[in-house]
Amino acid sequence: MIETTLIPIQAASTGSTRAELREFGGRRVMWVSSRPTTRRGALAEQDGLRIAQAAKLANRNGLPLVLELSTSGAKITDGVPALAGWGAAAHALTACSGRVPILIGLTGPAVSGPALLLGIADYVAIAPDAFAFLSGAQAVAEFTGVSVGNQDLGGADVLLSKSGVAFQRAPDRRGVEEALLRFLDYLPDSTDALPVRVAPGDPAEIDLDAIIPASPTAAYDVRNAIAGILDAGSFLELRASWANQLVVGLGRVEGRTIGVVANQPMIMAGTLDIAAAQKGARFVRLCDSFNIPLLTIVDTPGFLPGKDIEWRGMIRHGAELAFSYAACSIPRICLITRKAYGGAYIVMDSKGMGNDLTFAWPSAEIAVMGSQGAVEILFRREDAGKRALRRQQYEHTYLSPWIAAERGYVDMVIEPGESRARIAAAFDMLITKKERLRPAKHANSPL
Repeated sequence: MIETTLIPIQAASTGSTRAELREFGGRRVMWVSSRPTTRRGALAEQDGLRIAQAAKLANRNGLPLVLELSTSGAKITDGVPALAGWGAAAHALTACSGRVPILIGLTGPAVSGPALLLGIADYVAIAPDAFAFLSGAQAVAEFTGVSVGNQDLGGADVLLSKSGVAFQRAPDRRGVEEALLRFLDYLPDSTDALPVRVAPGDPAEIDLDAIIPASPTAAYDVRNAIAGILDAGSFLELRASWANQLVVGLGRVEGRTIGVVANQPMIMAGTLDIAAAQKGARFVRLCDSFNIPLLTIVDTPGFLPGKDIEWRGMIRHGAELAFSYAACSIPRICLITRKAYGGAYIVMDSKGMGNDLTFAWPSAEIAVMGSQGAVEILFRREDAGKRALRRQQYEHTYLSPWIAAERGYVDMVIEPGESRARIAAAFDMLITKKERLRPAKHANSPL
């Protein structure tokens, strides 16, 4: 894309940040960049106010907001005014959330308060040598007695794979900018617009009929199923290194931008844990905010069992995912490819969660639980031979999509090879969907 600077914001002001209206290939973007030339980009009061002003202009005019961030935190010598300036910036960014896309490119440090801006953003790209944390290595050593370096505490690998703060890695500063613009290419300028539909792409040469293994316990890569449905080469996976038993990302079907949420059977059999629920919930809300239709591909045996995960709040975090789907007003299609068991099936945008259409492949297994668990509960007093027979009967009776289809929980059982055409046609039909917004200031979601 050709870049043009149109209007600088407070061009004559001092400080470590610069804000300006830029144009990339005819698309206007409000762009704020750190200049870590003195005190490693420490934010003075005027820097926070400049970020806030740029955010307000972006919000008022329906323009995407991009921050290229590299800062050592609030400027110590400015004292409380520096903190107040950062607070004004955080307040203005929060007002933008869900209204216009907020993208951050982390090209250096983001320390203390300014690091929290990463959590507000819709997308974060990170350079290899960047890092972010709230309490630095020195504070950690003094408080815990453990010596740790900046990269071990909050480097790119940590933010990508352990905390999920960053979405994608870029090779350098220029690569960060390219990643930001590529992500933005899938989004509209604001919640009041639709993503631009591009020329339809060719389908990938993938045989969807051969995706599901013959053995019900064998794994497969759900990315192959995604690639067989979307336009070739259009899938942009997000947070691929974090909670990777759930795949989320943006792609296109016949040139139309859609979001994809899919269980990954190759990792933990596709079970949902706390991180996966958080990852899915935040992505669903992103799609809902910016009018991006959503495809959910289901193959999960349930929530991850365990004492530790229950103590850490699996109920609350699982509810995040359910809440996000239930609150959606965008077109939503669910495709069940294999296992769809219990509560995890429900929260993965089942018919009960209010989706618009549910498709299932003939290999779909829709039930309260798998055959082994059901037989151990219902027939635990019988001998092993009878339990084996009961298991076969259970699989034959319940582990198929036909009962769910008969009762209206599945709209259509389709052959895998039909999926792309069926889904494209369904989104064409659903694109004019309208829902009445709930009469409340906001819902009290289970954060």
